[in-house]
Amino acid sequence: MAVTDDFLFLDATAQAECLRRGDLSPIELVDASIDRIERTHDQLNAVIAPAFERARAAAAQADLEAPFGGVPFLMKDLGGQEAGASYHAGMQFLRDAGWVESTDSYLAERFRGAGLISLGRTNTPELGLMPTTEPAAYGPTRNPWNAAYSSGGSSGGAAAAVAAGLVPMAHASDGGGSIRIPASMCGLVGLKPTRGRNSFGPSLGERWNGYSCEFVVCRSVRDAAALLDATAGPMPGDPYYAAPPARPYAEALNSAAGSLRIGLLDRGLRGEDLHPESIAAVRHTARLLEQAGHRVEEAYPEALDDRANPAVYVDIVASNVARALDVWARAVGKPIGIEDVEPLTWRMAERGRSLSAPDLIERIESTHQLGRRLAAWWEGGFDMLLTPTVGAPPPAIGFLSGTAEEPFRGLARAAPYGMFTLPFNMSGQPAISVPLYRTADEVPGLPIGSQLVGAYGREDLLLRVAAQLEEMQPWIDERPPQSA
Repeated sequence: MAVTDDFLFLDATAQAECLRRGDLSPIELVDASIDRIERTHDQLNAVIAPAFERARAAAAQADLEAPFGGVPFLMKDLGGQEAGASYHAGMQFLRDAGWVESTDSYLAERFRGAGLISLGRTNTPELGLMPTTEPAAYGPTRNPWNAAYSSGGSSGGAAAAVAAGLVPMAHASDGGGSIRIPASMCGLVGLKPTRGRNSFGPSLGERWNGYSCEFVVCRSVRDAAALLDATAGPMPGDPYYAAPPARPYAEALNSAAGSLRIGLLDRGLRGEDLHPESIAAVRHTARLLEQAGHRVEEAYPEALDDRANPAVYVDIVASNVARALDVWARAVGKPIGIEDVEPLTWRMAERGRSLSAPDLIERIESTHQLGRRLAAWWEGGFDMLLTPTVGAPPPAIGFLSGTAEEPFRGLARAAPYGMFTLPFNMSGQPAISVPLYRTADEVPGLPIGSQLVGAYGREDLLLRVAAQLEEMQPWIDERPPQSA
């Protein structure tokens, strides 16, 4: 049968149901997604390493009894290693070396076990360092809502692909907001799971000293819940893991949330300004929550205003960048020099190398102290915190770029975009961005998400409340202009 674009904009749950009913075959659906990828590539630049023949072969063997049997999917080109597939992490160095992975990550195996069929890998900034996806290696990924603007980062290729209807959900990762920020900018659901919920094995025990996690960006809350049921849980050798939920996440969506006490943060942290559109977005969500029967009050953990938080975060990431360059130089068998990476990457690595081992341990201890201070706020009687996902609307392409002369220019400009997300990478708490608002003034129609943050291990509560919001203001049928 001919697969229409309307069909491709169904969520993954609906697509899987259609496949099980025999409305179409997995190969027909995969071919339709491939066609959309090819038609929109020049507009979006979301998929940088197609694997179409491998996907067609997998479609021929699809297990339709799996939760998402036969549903097209994409892997971010950072983490989620696939045996036999290229892996460049946004680096021109690895692209030019033609690096190919020899081993599957456990998460990639679990995605396949859920029935998802990878069609290739999506664009990402070099080593995932920026909240925009504009690597020198592959060029910028553009926002389907307005191609002059960023799709976010570091999972910007994944978010643009899902928003534009190429696939219903895509692999993403989050070390400082890299699931939630692109979800916000592209009008999607972006759940950052609890630290240790999904395994980083077998190659790593953790990434960025526990700041990073992996999951997806998707169109619906039910997709996030059902897929988390399929991916969550420890694997052999994991150094730690989050305690399993009392019941499946998909079941949690069907239970009443009750009347929750929710703190509202609708101003900038550490004296920073907050864009009026971000204020409007979070206050809109607050009103919806009140209509749903929750108690929303202006309150938030004072620890979020600690001026040391960003510096601690940058030092941890810089140390990991230095380590990453050492690892890749050894793997490829060639030193990495200043000309092999982007200016910000090189300067971050220099910063990381300037820190001693006791310095790094001190930063890790500061991170753990922040986590305890944040947890105390939830223990003090709050169920959830509501914030803007980002402190400003999506930036124009190029605005967050650095130069050889000013390598930190883009990072400095990026401060509003990680203001509300990176603290919860530091604490390891789960958080979700939901798409409930579009800009109205300077550049109308750009998405801005609202972030809900839960106590450690409480994805179930976040998903339940996000599902309430989705029912009150459905977003599944909204389509961006660049989706055609």
